[in-house]
Amino acid sequence: MSPETQSVTPSATAGRMVLLDALRALALVGMVIFHFVFDLQLFGLVPQGTVGTWGWTNFARLVAGSFICLAGVSLVIAHGNAIQWHSFARRLAKIVLAALAVSAVTYAMMPGQFVYFGILHAIATFSVIGLAFLRRPLWLLVVCALLVVIAPDLFRSDAFNAPGLWWLGLSTQTAPSMDFEPLFPWFAAFLLGMILARAAEARGGLHGARRYTPGSQGMLVGAFLWVGRNTLLLYLVHQPILFTLIWAATALA
Repeated sequence: MSPETQSVTPSATAGRMVLLDALRALALVGMVIFHFVFDLQLFGLVPQGTVGTWGWTNFARLVAGSFICLAGVSLVIAHGNAIQWHSFARRLAKIVLAALAVSAVTYAMMPGQFVYFGILHAIATFSVIGLAFLRRPLWLLVVCALLVVIAPDLFRSDAFNAPGLWWLGLSTQTAPSMDFEPLFPWFAAFLLGMILARAAEARGGLHGARRYTPGSQGMLVGAFLWVGRNTLLLYLVHQPILFTLIWAATALA
């Protein structure tokens, strides 16, 4: 799983949104918890199949959905008035490079379950598609989100079984992966984020949102919001750190 990484262009009200960075931080904490249990299972410290149980599976979906939803929120905040093409392209390039790195590393470590379309791949793809919805009526976003959710049940077919089409989520057979969030139905979470942001914007909620300047908070709050501002970096480094710590603990035990 991975965080949302869309930058937010400051509005007329200076500072970053407290709620948005706090939600990102919470989502990252959830991701770290899940990956910690995943690593414990990998080392045989918890029963095999633990992360595949109903509770942990749905916890993982909630965390993934949160990141994707927040990506939709951020797209509206950053580009709702006008698309900032330079900023968008720079951020997109970072996400794409990070996604390719995740694919390469997971293929080297676990080729049978490598990440070929995980959260970073999804956020990059959904952000591009999402640009087409920035100026569309809110009702259309709601209808499209519902259609995206039900599309796998309506259109799943062997015709989509080619590896190049797996990312659509309409295949009847796909290769196993440690992290897989295809277009259908996961783009609905991105659209939900756009819907929430657009609805808040229409009611003046974005302009009235509480904001802050990094470095102006106490140590604990500041650290928590720092996590929310650096989710991409922390996503890339947290698993090697967890893996190394657990390996060291088992080696010394």
